[in-house]
Amino acid sequence: MVLSWSGGKDSALAAYHLIASQKYSIAALLTTVTEEYDRISIHGVRRDLLERQADAMRVPLHAVMIPAECPNETYEARLGRALEGFKARGITKIAYGDLFLQDVKSYRDAQLAQAGMTGLYPLWMRDTDELVRTFIALGFKAILACVDTQALDPAFAGRQIDQQLLRDLPQGADPCGENGEYHSFVYAGPIFEREIACRTGERVMRAQRFNYCDIVAT
Repeated sequence: MVLSWSGGKDSALAAYHLIASQKYSIAALLTTVTEEYDRISIHGVRRDLLERQADAMRVPLHAVMIPAECPNETYEARLGRALEGFKARGITKIAYGDLFLQDVKSYRDAQLAQAGMTGLYPLWMRDTDELVRTFIALGFKAILACVDTQALDPAFAGRQIDQQLLRDLPQGADPCGENGEYHSFVYAGPIFEREIACRTGERVMRAQRFNYCDIVAT
């Protein structure tokens, strides 16, 4: 089984549940990386931190390189080639950390079906408030790498996912950020052999909407 990996909270929780089930072993982490920036697509996290996550999990990383402002046709073609490669190795399942967005799940399932593969969704339809509190209780640590300023104050970028953050979220915001309120970078937790040393850096607004916090390895 391959895990679709964003470097964030939901991916980490999906990995935790898959490992705990003892039904699956993770053969690779599948991540899209934007070529021009050498960062995880959408999340904006540096590739060297992504590589440190994979190393701390002792799982190989498979990065699918895509251009900035990537057309959907290009994304699907490059991801399709990656899926074909996994299928040729006898891997038929891809796991995702999706929570409740049915349109996203349906899109993924359609892509996988074209490759003769199926999806695993270990977090599907779990209560998101309970889920994020479980994340904290398990000892995971994460930083908000990007926030949508139409949903959250820009100052949330760079904050830790902790109980105080949950108290400060505005009414209507999903606690797990499933509607795109925020994206995160996980630097510690039970799926890692060691903590990934890092610090928060510069905050930058992109597209007049998304406030990114650069996270730097130390």
